[in-house]
Amino acid sequence: MGRYASICLMTDAQQPQGLTFGAFVMSLATTAAVHFGDLADPVSGTTQPNLVAAGQMIDILAMLQAKTTGNLDADEAQLVEQLLYELRMRYIEATKQDRRIITP
Repeated sequence: MGRYASICLMTDAQQPQGLTFGAFVMSLATTAAVHFGDLADPVSGTTQPNLVAAGQMIDILAMLQAKTTGNLDADEAQLVEQLLYELRMRYIEATKQDRRIITP
């Protein structure tokens, strides 16, 4: 069984100390960065943009924000808000690169 699969099967008491809401949200943002091609894929070592997958990660973070409203402390709420803003701006930037004002 792989490292990540075994972590998923642990009880709350067995979870490593570093697994916090903030760490989870950051892992989603890091996955989005991989899909934008900003970071290398940890498995292949290559960068290959996948804007559909990056958009899905943004949607997941937005859903998480909506479902946790009122249940996060101020720092957690600010982290989610800031990450969503930055990822949305990055998405707009990435999708504009393929658009031309004038087609040659």
